[in-house]
Parts: sequence; C-alpha cells; structure tokens
Amino acid sequence: MDAVIRKLALLPLVLAAGDAPSSTTPFFESRCLGVDASRSAEPVRTLLRDQGETRAMLVLADGCRVLKAYGPGYSDQTRFISWSMAKTVTAMLIGALVTDGRLQLDAPAPVAEWRGTPKAAITLRQLLQMRSGLRHIEVGTPVENSDTNQALFVSGTNAMAAYAIAQPLESKPGEAFEYSSLTTIILSEIVARALTPSREPRVRASAYQRFAQERLFGPAGVTSAVLEFDGAGTQIGGSLIHMTLDDWGRMGMLLLDGRSREGRAVIAPGWLAFLKAPSANPEYGGQTWLNRPGSDAPVLFPGTGPATAVSMVGHLGQYVIASPDSGPGRGVVVVRLGHTPDGERGPLVRTLGQVVAGFDRR
Repeated sequence: MDAVIRKLALLPLVLAAGDAPSSTTPFFESRCLGVDASRSAEPVRTLLRDQGETRAMLVLADGCRVLKAYGPGYSDQTRFISWSMAKTVTAMLIGALVTDGRLQLDAPAPVAEWRGTPKAAITLRQLLQMRSGLRHIEVGTPVENSDTNQALFVSGTNAMAAYAIAQPLESKPGEAFEYSSLTTIILSEIVARALTPSREPRVRASAYQRFAQERLFGPAGVTSAVLEFDGAGTQIGGSLIHMTLDDWGRMGMLLLDGRSREGRAVIAPGWLAFLKAPSANPEYGGQTWLNRPGSDAPVLFPGTGPATAVSMVGHLGQYVIASPDSGPGRGVVVVRLGHTPDGERGPLVRTLGQVVAGFDRR
C-alpha cells in the first residue's frame, strides 16, 4: 500500500512539470488509498497541454479526488456550461417523475397538442431515446438552417417547446434514431406540465427549479446549479445548465450507481439501468452516451476502457464520464470541460479513453 501511495504522490509533479496550464489551484491530489493513477498521468497531461482548451479537469476514484486541475482564469468559483450534458440531467428529472408514477415510460407522451394527430403515438421512451420521428436538423449548413439554433437563438427563444412540439413527423415514431436538442426541450416541457398547470413563466420556472433541487441536486450534494429558462418558463434542458467542476463530478457519481458521492440513493436502480441501456443506436441510451461501437465516428472510445462506461457529452468537448468497472470500489469519474471544436474532438476522445483505461482493474 505504501508503494501505491508513493506512486500517486508523484502524479501532481508529473503533471505540473513545464508546460501544464497555470491555475489558482494547480493540481489537487488526495492520496486516495488503493488507487494507482500512474498509467493515467501521461494522457491527463496530454489533455491539459495539447488537445484544445481544457479549462477544468477532475478525476474521482471511488468518490475520492485523485486529480483536479484548472486552466488559466478558471477556479472553484466558475460555473461551467453544460451544453448537451444537460440532456442527461433532464432525463434524471424525468426518471424521478416515472419513479413517482406521475409519468409512464411506454405511454404516449403527455403532449396535449399531439392529441388526435399521428404524433400522439410518440412515447416517452421514444423521446428519451431520440426516436420520436419528428423532423429535425441539429447542425445546419449554413448555420441558420439548424432547428436547434433557430429555437435557442433566433425565432423560438420565447417558446422553445412550442417550436419543438410543432415540428412534423418525418418517419414513424420509434423507427429511426435522430439526435435532437429540441426533443430534450419537449422533455423539459413535460416535466414542467407534470409539476404545475400554470402557464405563467415564473411559476413554471420556480416549480421546475424547486423539483430539481428537492429530487436531484439537493440529494446529490450539488449546490451550484444554475438552470436557464426560455420566455415561456421552460427549462432549456437540452443545452443550458451551469455548475462548478466539483458539482459536475457529483453528477458523474450518480451515473456510476445512482448514489451521491456520500452514498445517498438519488436515482432509482431501474431508471439508471434504462439510461444506460442501448437503444436503436447502440451508442445511445436514455439521453446518455454509451462506450459501445455503433458508427464510423464513435462519440466515446469503444474498445478502450470498459464497455460499461457512459458519459454526458456536450458541444465543444464537455464530458462527464462514469466508469463503474474502473478503479476501486464504485468506479471512476472523469470530468473534462473546455473548448475544442467539434471537428477536432477525435484525438480528445481517444485520450479521455486512455485516462479511463489507465484505471482498468487487473
């Protein structure tokens, strides 16, 4: 055991040498007993030095902080944007309502505007798995052709859910996978409608925030979460949640086993299993990416690290990776927050896979 501790103690020295980013709290190492992080040291250094702009990084092993690093200008006080990592958070809130019996996974989604139309066949499961069949352009060329950008920044900002709900079907519900940020906004709208009949934006936003605090953030120990809402009081659940680095790590702990960092049960086991179960796209579960092969350009790193690893993934290289079969005890969480153009994310993802693989159980 002493040898393990000596190896771990060297990790911050390896990372801090020469060209690692400066930081107000350069590297945090807590001598986690039973953790050998030496095989992850070089890929972590590569992430901090060479692959896009890494603004913050955190590695937890069995809940213990092995490493914590910030780029210049970032600190414990910074709330980092989620981008699409918010989708997994939204799915956790949907899960709380399903667990309470207030929503049903395989019933038609409770969207009143769809009653009496072919869209009434869309189920909650299909929305969560991005199989709604609704027409959608996530990334448009030119950029203004993106439905997501139109809703978030142009014509749909006052009523994003209405914009999403109004989209026509382009395929039969359940047939095809199509990644859609607007689908998650519909899920946020379903949460709001389940919580209050009010159409008053402030009432809806307050009900949503209160529910998120009581059922998710509070039990998880998250204290910094800031949720953004549109003009109708709908949480922008596909893109816009902000938290500190440590709190994103707490969200990652939930993806390991549904429990907070301190061990409190937060997500029901059955719901966590659903989030992690492959859907029509083997790389995708319930608003959560899976470390499995499924395309020529995988989102994660299949073949490197355990197949049971999952991740929240956001635009420009935001990752909260949870690997329950890595390291000791409950598993390993790796958080990387920064700015890497989407076209340059391949090397970044491969290196994140090497970080996770460095904790393989032997």
